Amino acid sequence: MKFSFGLTAMAAAMACATAILASPAAPAPAKAILTHETLFLMKRVGKPLVSPDGHWVVFPVAEPAYDPDKAVSDLWLVPADGSAPPRRITNTKAPESDVVWSPDSTRIAFVTKRDGDTADQVYVLDLAHGGEAQRITHVSTGAFDPQWRPDGQAILFESLVWPGALDDAANIKIADEHKAHKYNLRVYEHFPVRYWNAWLDGRQPTILVQSLDPGAEAKDILSPTALARQSGFAGEEGESHASLSPIWSPDGSQILFTATSEAWNAAFAFVGFHIYSLPASGGEARVVTPLAGGYRSAKFSPDGKWLYFAYEPQDQEVYHLSRLTRLAWPGGGEAKTLTPEFDKEVEAYALTPDGQSAYLLVPDSGREDIYEMGAAGGAPGAVITPKVGGYTSLDIAGKAAAPVLIGAYGSSVSPLEVVRIDLAGKTHVNLTTFDTAAAAKIDWAPPEHFTFTSAKGRTIHNMVILPPRFDPKRKYPLLVFIHGGAASANTDQIGLRWNYHLLAAPGYVVLMTDYTGSTTFGEKFAQAIKLDPLKTPGDEINQAVDEALVRYPFIDGSRMCAAGASYGGHLTYWLEATTTRFKCLISHAGEVDLTSQWGTSDFNYGRELANGGPPWENSPVWHDQSPITYAASWKTPILLSVGERDFRVPINNTLEAWSVLQRQKVPSRLLVWPDAWHWITKPEDSRKFYEEVDTWLATYLKPAETAKPSAP
Repeated sequence: MKFSFGLTAMAAAMACATAILASPAAPAPAKAILTHETLFLMKRVGKPLVSPDGHWVVFPVAEPAYDPDKAVSDLWLVPADGSAPPRRITNTKAPESDVVWSPDSTRIAFVTKRDGDTADQVYVLDLAHGGEAQRITHVSTGAFDPQWRPDGQAILFESLVWPGALDDAANIKIADEHKAHKYNLRVYEHFPVRYWNAWLDGRQPTILVQSLDPGAEAKDILSPTALARQSGFAGEEGESHASLSPIWSPDGSQILFTATSEAWNAAFAFVGFHIYSLPASGGEARVVTPLAGGYRSAKFSPDGKWLYFAYEPQDQEVYHLSRLTRLAWPGGGEAKTLTPEFDKEVEAYALTPDGQSAYLLVPDSGREDIYEMGAAGGAPGAVITPKVGGYTSLDIAGKAAAPVLIGAYGSSVSPLEVVRIDLAGKTHVNLTTFDTAAAAKIDWAPPEHFTFTSAKGRTIHNMVILPPRFDPKRKYPLLVFIHGGAASANTDQIGLRWNYHLLAAPGYVVLMTDYTGSTTFGEKFAQAIKLDPLKTPGDEINQAVDEALVRYPFIDGSRMCAAGASYGGHLTYWLEATTTRFKCLISHAGEVDLTSQWGTSDFNYGRELANGGPPWENSPVWHDQSPITYAASWKTPILLSVGERDFRVPINNTLEAWSVLQRQKVPSRLLVWPDAWHWITKPEDSRKFYEEVDTWLATYLKPAETAKPSAP
C-alpha cells in the first residue's frame, strides 16, 4: 500500500521533524535511591539445578511481601540453552524446597506441605507428561532431602525421629505421649542442649527408603542400626535441623551418609564426623572414612570409581580450609587430598561428565571465581574471575555429551540470576532477568576495593560503598560496617540483613574491612586470630579507617560510626571499650564478656581453643580481651539490638552491656526483638530495624545544627 502526503501535510511533517532534531535531548530520568521496600520486594532467585541431560534448569523464585500470607515461592523451569523464557511450574501457597532431578531428566522431586499435610512431604512432578505433583511420602515426622535411586525407581529421604522408634506408628505413639504430659519440662544429661534458635528436643535424623511402586511405604533403614542406637549419634546441625546428607552409591545398593557418635563430646572436645555406608535394604553401617573430622559435599565420579568430598581436619587450630579429597570406591583405602597446596576455600565443586575435570567455586577478596583442575588432583587454575560480584552456586549436567555448567551470578548491585557459564568465552549468559530492569533503575555502584599493610605486616582487604547522588567535592560521614564470623568475609553480593547500599542510602560512605581471622585470604590468615580474638582485628579496623581517610578526601573524619552483628557486634563493643573516635556505635547480637558467652552459647569448645583453654585456667585472654573489662572507659553512644530467641549469642551478653551503659550514663538505646533469633528476618521487623539504624545514625552523624538530641 502506498501513502501520499499533500504539500501542506508534508511541510508540517518536515517542520515537526526539524523541530524534534533541533530540540535538546530530554535528560535521562534520575535513578532512584534504594529503599527498604525496593530491596525487600525484589524477587529472589534460588539455587538452580540442571537436568542430567543438560536440557533444562529448575530453580525456586521467592516473591516476598510484608504480609507473610501474601508471599509466594514457586519452582520455575528454563531451557539450559536459553531458547525460551522461564516459566512457572508450581503455583501453591507453601514453598517448595530440596529439589532434585530424576536420573532420566523427566521428573523432579521436592519437599513441601500442601493441603492435608501435617508435615513436609516428598512430592514428584512429571515434567515430561504434565499433570499435578503427586505426594510420595506419608510420614508423621515429615520428610526432607530426597534423593533418587540411580535407576529412578525409588527415593531416599531424611526425617527427624524419636530414638528407639523404628516405624511411623512408634513415632506417633511417642509424640502423643509427649503431648499428653500435664507438665512442661525439658530434661538433659549431655551438652549441647540448644542450637541457633531452638532447644534440642531429643529427635535425631534418620534415612528412609521408599519405592515408587503404587502403595509402597517408606522403610526406616537407619534407626534399627547399632550406630543410631548409640547415645552420641547425631547428624550435622544446620540452621533449621540436623542432617545426614545421604547419597546413593552408583549401583543403588548402598547409601552413604555423614554422622557422628560423639555428639556428647561437644562440651570438652571436637565432635568428629565420618562418612558411613549402609545397605539400602537394611543392615549395619560401616565406616568409609576412618579419619574423624568435618565432611561435606560427598558425590561420586561419573564412572562410580571414586567418592569425592570436602574434608576439614580437627586439631588445635581454630580454622582449617575444607580441601577437596577423593577415595577409591568401593575398595576404600587411603583418601587423597586433591588440593593440598591450594590456599583457598573450595565452596562448591562440579565434576565433568567424562570424569576428567572438576570445576571449583572459590571465594576471593569479596568475589566468587570459577577454577578448573584435573579430577585426579593438581593445581587449580582460574577460569573466570569476575571484576564485580561472582557465582554463588555451580551445577553441571552429569550425562550431557559436553559440559553444561549452570550457576547463579550476582553482585551487590545485581540481584542473583540463573546463568549458563561459557567456559570458552570466560563469561556467562543470563537465562533469567527477574530483577535486572529494577536493579538498573537504582542509584548504586559496585564497591571500590583497596588493600593496605597492617601494623603486623598483613595485607588487609577493604571495600568501600559510595552513597547515591555521590559528589566527590562534598564531605560525607563514614559508616564502618564490620562483618560477622570471624571466619567469614565481606562479599560483593546483595544481602538483606545488613545491606551495604541501604546503609549508604541516606548519604554515608560505607567501609568494610576483612580483618585478621577473615576467610578467603589463606588458611594462616584465618588461623591468626587464635589467642587474639578482638584486639588485633579491632586495631585493623582503626587502621583501615586511617587509610580510608587518606585515600578518600570526601570522607569527613569528624563524623564516623561503626556497626556490626554477631562477631561484628563483638568488635563494636571492643571499639566502645578502646576508642572514642566514633560519634556512635551499633551492635546487634554482640558479645561483651568472653566468659559469659562461653557459658551460655550453643557451643563452647571452639571458644576454648580461641582463648587458650577454659575460663578457669590461666589464659589472660578471657579478661584482657573482654570489652566489659574496660567498662570504666565506655563513653560512645551505642544502639543495642538482640533477638530474644538467639542462642548463638544469648541475650545475657546484650543485657550485660546495657547494664554497663546505663550504669555509666552513656547515651544508649536497647532493641529487643521477641520473635527474632540471631538474625532479624520477619519483614516488618527488618523494616523497623533499618528505621532504628537510620534514626540513630542521623542523630549523631548529621551536622551539629541539624542533629537531634541523643536518646535517653
